[in-house]
Amino acid sequence: MDSDFLTNSEIKITVIKCKRKTVSMHVKQDSEVVVRAPLRMSNKEIEDFIQKNKSWLEKQLLKVRQQAIKDETIPKLSDTELNHLVRVAQRKIPERVAYYAPLVGTDYKRITIRKQHTRWGSCSKTGNLNFNVLLLLAPPEVLDSVVVHELCHRLEMNHSPKFYEHVYRVFPDYDRCDRWLKENGKTLLHRLPPQ
Repeated sequence: MDSDFLTNSEIKITVIKCKRKTVSMHVKQDSEVVVRAPLRMSNKEIEDFIQKNKSWLEKQLLKVRQQAIKDETIPKLSDTELNHLVRVAQRKIPERVAYYAPLVGTDYKRITIRKQHTRWGSCSKTGNLNFNVLLLLAPPEVLDSVVVHELCHRLEMNHSPKFYEHVYRVFPDYDRCDRWLKENGKTLLHRLPPQ
């Protein structure tokens, strides 16, 4: 697809036609532009849509590139620092889980600390909890919000309104902490050494 209108740099544009009613566009972290369009939409209509949204697209591409530059300057944790963080997390996170489990009204099985590049926590159907070691670099209340979130999955294995009722009952400030993680989490994740 022609993308001369953007800049002199090469931009990869991927068009995915699927069963949907509207067209959408987003920019991935590698600057690839993904356009999702209805099956019936012609290539000309898709090109017109991209052209019409040129200024929005250029802003998004600039944001992605600026973030990539910022990410390159974030210092990586050394193996020594990471191993120390894991040891602290293996003590601290189970303490927080033990504190919040009775407040949530649930139990749990094994707790595992991981060096994950994408997730902050998870809960298995059997009650095993996993937490990202990098949560120790976040404010303490953010760590607590993730602990409560995963414990609440012991009551509801979904993100339904009922699930969030449990979360807010125990942790009313959840939204602020979740927002902090969304705004700052990528920076923390870039502290991990490459896989």
